[in-house]
Amino acid sequence: AKVLERVMVSEILMDEGRPRGAVAFHIRHGTVYFILAKAVIVATGDANRIGRNASGFAFDSWHMPYNTGDGHAMSLRVGAKLGSVHFRELGVDLNRVKASGPGGRVTADDVRVFADSDKKRDKAPVAAEASPDAVKAPVSPVSTSLPDFTRWGPVERIPFRSIRRATARQMVIAWSQIPHVTSQDQVDITKLEAFRRKHKSEIEAEGGRLTMTVFALKAVATALKTYPQFNATLDVEAGEIIIKNYFHIGVAVNTDSGLIVPVIRDVDRKSIRELAAELNDIVQKTRSRKIPLDELQGGTFTITNAGAMGGGYFAPIINFPEVAILGMGQGRLQPAVVDAGDGDHQITPRLIMPIVLCIDHRVLDGADAIKFLKVVIDALEDPDELLISMI
Repeated sequence: AKVLERVMVSEILMDEGRPRGAVAFHIRHGTVYFILAKAVIVATGDANRIGRNASGFAFDSWHMPYNTGDGHAMSLRVGAKLGSVHFRELGVDLNRVKASGPGGRVTADDVRVFADSDKKRDKAPVAAEASPDAVKAPVSPVSTSLPDFTRWGPVERIPFRSIRRATARQMVIAWSQIPHVTSQDQVDITKLEAFRRKHKSEIEAEGGRLTMTVFALKAVATALKTYPQFNATLDVEAGEIIIKNYFHIGVAVNTDSGLIVPVIRDVDRKSIRELAAELNDIVQKTRSRKIPLDELQGGTFTITNAGAMGGGYFAPIINFPEVAILGMGQGRLQPAVVDAGDGDHQITPRLIMPIVLCIDHRVLDGADAIKFLKVVIDALEDPDELLISMI
């Protein structure tokens, strides 16, 4: 039998409290080889030495848990061919698995039962789990081992699932696949705020809310029609950019359970009055967890407004598979230089709102972002321009 210098021990064979052998495996050129060692010298960690009397060992069809060393388990199926194995990651934290084997050993059945129960919990209706791709993705591309925090004081463990877990999956996909470029600017919304206050009461009487996000929806729809490459998705496998001829804009909504992005469809075809009512309705349904799954899908662009919470400049993450996202901050009174006519200027207090556009640099360039932002800014700075530019 061939001597393997470093292998991963999966199970120690004990005899009267002393190790007499081990079932181990060795990974070489992408193939996992199983070995039954009749003599084993157990070293620290995952590095172990197998004696020269090790021999090949075959299983017909047997599953076993394998601790990868980073706290996750893999399910290993040994095929009929001696020494070959196919494996898939289950994403199970072995520290959370209840052991039923002898001596407190975690068995393969323990891992499978835990994984199945975890999947059932995740299958419960959750509004944020809108993307099928997000469900398939791991929470993080590389898991790292954590220290035992109880060494330094008391801790509390809170289950990481539901909306927060779905958000984590989506963010990992977006951040790992999209090269983000951020463009920042500011908007003088003094006139728009006066317009909003003037019509606020009549909109509320009809069940709507006239917020800055409502105006931003119309401004963005105009910009998307002017620059359709922002209303797109990159199909890497096909080598194509998919331009969408519909304008369904997602609006990030902060809830007690996390961030959810419902989608308002055909924004370009709806009036300010209609959008004010629909946005208010969809926000209420989202926060009460009554939003249906189909209203969380199909977005072509996303707006996130941190202004209501007092936020300023920030860099939002693009909602994959979209190629851009617009972030809005809180409008604040600031001194500004304005044109007083006849070539004169004066400093006067103006309501200034920070605005941020993040783009996918594979599809869009900085120059594109500047032109897109200009359309949005021009529309938001002048209500007349906003109404005229609704195309």
